[in-house]
Amino acid sequence: MSGLLWERADWLADATAWIRERVDVTGKIEQFHVRWWSTVLRVPTPGGDLFLKAVAPVHRFEAALTARLAELQPGRVTEVVAVDADRGWFLMRDAGTRLRELVETTADLHRWETLLPEYAHLQIEVTPHAQELLDLGTPDHRLAVLPQQLRELAETEPLALEALSRFEEMCHALADAGIPETIQHDDLHDGQVFFRDGRYLFFDWGDSCVSHPFHSLTVILRSIAWKLDLPPGGRELERLRDAYLEPFGAGPDLGDLGYQSGTIARAIAWHRMVKDREPDFVTEDDLAAPAYGIKLFLEDGPIGTWREP
Repeated sequence: MSGLLWERADWLADATAWIRERVDVTGKIEQFHVRWWSTVLRVPTPGGDLFLKAVAPVHRFEAALTARLAELQPGRVTEVVAVDADRGWFLMRDAGTRLRELVETTADLHRWETLLPEYAHLQIEVTPHAQELLDLGTPDHRLAVLPQQLRELAETEPLALEALSRFEEMCHALADAGIPETIQHDDLHDGQVFFRDGRYLFFDWGDSCVSHPFHSLTVILRSIAWKLDLPPGGRELERLRDAYLEPFGAGPDLGDLGYQSGTIARAIAWHRMVKDREPDFVTEDDLAAPAYGIKLFLEDGPIGTWREP
């Protein structure tokens, strides 16, 4: 993709200067990842490679959020060496090997069974800091505001009105269960988890929000089912759901409620991200995704249900 800010010589010069002011660079800085939403530069240093990530305005909160999560959860989020929240830049240590390179068949599902409780513990332990994370600019998709956000989505997606009453009931039921709201990654798949020194590190918080933790199950179970060709509602997905729920002391019915209502929450979040995105980077699939999410919710399929729009 051409014409991106990240590819301009002046931007690269500024980023390189910012890096060199903060760390000792021992070799060539390599820009190996370029997308409209972010770029990543590999930075060789005496202590190993570091990585600068820069994010587009719609995801800019990710820089400050990641830095704070790294402080709160140093064993579960990769270390942040430096951050410029205003520009959406942060410099991180190497997080190791992506889960995508480690989980290739259903025989590897034990890795998901191990890491999902770790992610749940991260959410639980970060709960007291939810307001602080909102203050950093993390989007607000808490249960109290989601129904109104769905009403606003109905202005452009009339199908949302069909889902509204049932979705409100689900939000009330989740709230009544008493599990507090916290950070919710909202895009946790095998490309967003790394493994290093025996620990799983959670990465790429650019789609995240403060919401009900169980809404994370929507993308988690969809992505695993799609990647490994698992049957929706099958025992493998139930096993992973239950592994995630165990630290919360919650049963499968509440987890499924989170999964189903998370389908709408994800549609709302996608609409927010597309609405605030630079128009040049909005595709037809992006515009269709919220309505497709609402359709899935109304069809009420089993956990892990996902088909491309």
